Amino acid sequence: MEAFCILLHFLFFGLVSSETSFVYNGFHNANLSLFGISYVRSEGILVVTSDSPNVLGRALYPSPLRFKENESNNSPVASFSTTFVFSISPQYPQFGGHGLAFVLLSTQEPKGSLANQYLGLPNFTSNAALSSTRVVAVEFDIVKNAELNDIDDNHVGIDICSLISNISKPAAYFTSNNSKDNSSIILKSGDPIQAWIEYTGKENLMNVTISPFGIPRSDQPLISFPVDLSSVLNEYMYVGFSASTGMLTAAHNVIGWSFRIGGRAPDLDPSELPSLVKPERVVHTKGFVVGITFACATLVLLVISGAIQVIRRLKHEDEVLEDWEVEYGARRFKYSELSAATRGFRVSNLIGTGGFGNVYKGVIPSTGLEVAIKRISHDSKQGMREFVAEITSMGRLRHRNLVQLHGWCRRKDQLLLVYDHFPNGSLDKLLSNTNNQKNKLTWEQRYKILAGIAQALLYLHEECEQRVVHRDVKPNNVLIDADLNAKLGDFGLARIYDHGIQSDTTNIVGTLGYLAPELTKTGKATTCTDVYGYGALMLEVSCGRRPIEPKRSAQELVLVDWVRELHSRGEIMRAVDPKLDFYNPDEVELVLSLGLLCSHPLPNHRPSMRRVVQFLFGDASLPQLPPDIHLEVPGLLPEFSDVYTDNSDPSSSRVTSSKTTSSFSSVEKNVVVNQGSKATV
Repeated sequence: MEAFCILLHFLFFGLVSSETSFVYNGFHNANLSLFGISYVRSEGILVVTSDSPNVLGRALYPSPLRFKENESNNSPVASFSTTFVFSISPQYPQFGGHGLAFVLLSTQEPKGSLANQYLGLPNFTSNAALSSTRVVAVEFDIVKNAELNDIDDNHVGIDICSLISNISKPAAYFTSNNSKDNSSIILKSGDPIQAWIEYTGKENLMNVTISPFGIPRSDQPLISFPVDLSSVLNEYMYVGFSASTGMLTAAHNVIGWSFRIGGRAPDLDPSELPSLVKPERVVHTKGFVVGITFACATLVLLVISGAIQVIRRLKHEDEVLEDWEVEYGARRFKYSELSAATRGFRVSNLIGTGGFGNVYKGVIPSTGLEVAIKRISHDSKQGMREFVAEITSMGRLRHRNLVQLHGWCRRKDQLLLVYDHFPNGSLDKLLSNTNNQKNKLTWEQRYKILAGIAQALLYLHEECEQRVVHRDVKPNNVLIDADLNAKLGDFGLARIYDHGIQSDTTNIVGTLGYLAPELTKTGKATTCTDVYGYGALMLEVSCGRRPIEPKRSAQELVLVDWVRELHSRGEIMRAVDPKLDFYNPDEVELVLSLGLLCSHPLPNHRPSMRRVVQFLFGDASLPQLPPDIHLEVPGLLPEFSDVYTDNSDPSSSRVTSSKTTSSFSSVEKNVVVNQGSKATV
């Protein structure tokens, strides 16, 4: 019986091998499914994406291929092999762009794929269980993304159900069997590069090799990675290519491709592959005069056309590129493009309003991208300084829990910012929803949102190139996407500092109820003041009420003080939002306690965001808080003394009087009626 099963096993892989093999020496009449902006050029080159900003492309073999006998995780994966020739050409080589990925996908259209820096793949960076899509990818990346732990801006990596590579190496090929004899390959050069990817099912080994096109394949792979794909792949998977662009753009092309399950992929025929560069035409003597005459006439027409364009731009007061646009790579939209996207900024497209102006929903005509356009009003308090701050703050920020800035526009005194559109709106609207049972947030969803915001703040405080202090952490500035993922936005008040440098800003800005008490003394915003705002937000999400509610009794006026009083009486669970039907008591108590700790009146008692993330994900246990948490507790401080990143001088903000340890300062109490607006004191 065992021998019979083994025979069936070999018959299965033999059948798979014979049926699953194809070669595309160019993509004329190729059998492919194309998604996004992918298309085949007239000469037979597959364009996965052009070098336009914020576009996504995917090209897949149209039928799912069988890699296993069945869906069981114990079912072995058949060996497979592929080779292809590709090129990546950034629009601005000095900035680079985003890369190309060869992919195995469990679905043709994975959810959560956006036109940004994630290679056109679902925007998860860890824990594949969070996504319904199974992904194996080999990435050829030309940007160093700190969020994804990229090693450099020119690397090859293997990604197993995560955009954080399991292994990656600088792009290179070997000129001999000596591992030291390798030559670097510049992936963004635009030159054709050949890649070979092989998985050996018997050895559970994946090899990746690359070389400049025309140079024979080396016997030594660039990457040799032991991995068992039996628990990763479904029985049937789609194969192909995926790419996307954000504000950094690049054209991703594939010139030829072959694939086989059960053996080595057939070689490509170089003589049949289309050329990336059109061959030069020979100019014959007889037609030389005619050619020169035609060229001169064309040049004259181009000069006239250019002059018309300059006059037209001056007429419409389009301006030259600003310094920050070149430096930070933010795309500048034409005003006419944004006007067309919003149908002339119609009232029916209005989705939000505030002290800064209005927000409109729109669809960019050239790409079909659904966006939200923030139109800053002429008399807005958020003027040019904040406008520039928002562009420069977000220009280089790359994190799955941050709102993606697509670009900007400035025409006369009108200022516009273009973001992703979020169908679920802001967190404060979801929390205040009492009528629509369908859109009421569950505890599980709230916990996921809080964890997402914490990860965004950790990135801003510690993981990006420079430290970013947001200065206005609150539910209004947290947007929720279709999958209820949280995205922190509105960087109009943000400040950027080099790591190790303290803030020198002394004006108090932010929103009442989320302002740390030391701000009224020093006026200096630090990462600790962001942590305070996050603590107030945690309590708001858990309790279902705003941090300041003037209509409540004096004991319940300030949310932080009310929860702290309940904690001191051992009744903290009374603070839970009554709208929650089901919740995890341990998680609720953790969030309430952590919210109190983050909202501690003494900044040097607040944990860093890294510590907060560890608590929320169970990587560390929150110590039991004493009943009198608002006072200095000598036994508590050492628990966090190793994780502070940006505390101001404790002596300048330490509170000694019991009357002044309230989290809500007297300055704020005198102006509680203005609780919904940003304050500048």
